[in-house]
Amino acid sequence: MSSRTSPISRPIRIRRAVARDARRLTRLVRGSGAYAGQYAAAVAGYRVGPDYIEAHRVFVAVDADEPDGRVLGFYSLVLSPPELDLLFVADEAQRRGIGRLLVAHMRSEARAAGLDRVKVVSHVPAADFYHRVGAVRTGTVPANPPAMPWDRPEFEFRVAPE
Repeated sequence: MSSRTSPISRPIRIRRAVARDARRLTRLVRGSGAYAGQYAAAVAGYRVGPDYIEAHRVFVAVDADEPDGRVLGFYSLVLSPPELDLLFVADEAQRRGIGRLLVAHMRSEARAAGLDRVKVVSHVPAADFYHRVGAVRTGTVPANPPAMPWDRPEFEFRVAPE
């Protein structure tokens, strides 16, 4: 587990997700303001289930000062093929450096797993974020209607060996 302080001096702890986090993670995905309007259909029925949490490296950022460890964000690293499958920060917790902290943690996990690169297919409005945190644009994933009616940018994180 790692512990850091956000830009507004609240300690953030990153821990491995457990099955009982599934409902909170699902709510975070479905309630994300980044998926409002035209993007709402992409997450309307999305579910992060206990089976998903068990199958992948899912980590949550929690406010270490709160007794219930409120989930501020999370990510999911799939090892084969290497991909950052999910990365969400709660709307009310954005602009605190939590996304950047989660990406740094993901890179550390990828390095520990022996990966040298991790792909991410970005949500269109998140493309600038991925660029700012060091991902390199590698292409575009074409739309796949009706599930995904728009093209999405594809990025890659290069993971340096220790």
